[in-house]
Amino acid sequence: MEKYVVNITDEALADMEAIYQHIAVKLQSPENAMGQYNRIANAILTLDAFPDRFGLFESEPEHSKGIHKMIADNYIVCYVIDPGVVTVTDVLYGASDLHRRLQNRHP
Repeated sequence: MEKYVVNITDEALADMEAIYQHIAVKLQSPENAMGQYNRIANAILTLDAFPDRFGLFESEPEHSKGIHKMIADNYIVCYVIDPGVVTVTDVLYGASDLHRRLQNRHP
């Protein structure tokens, strides 16, 4: 079984920090914030094996760019697969306009 290196971009880390801050500060629930952060991080770490088990976005241009999406609770982990490497590019709230947010980030 091939193992992939999992890289997380600074943008994806900033997304995770924003999620943590929103839950911890705005919703005043630091314990839940840490639990959510850890669940997303643990889900990301599973991408070291069979990362293609999660499908590509169906919308364009994300599909043509090879952007996969994995659901982690209410969040969508966006990533691309290269030979031997998975790169997590974004972690976005699933109820947001993902297509618009990704276009704004990756024109």
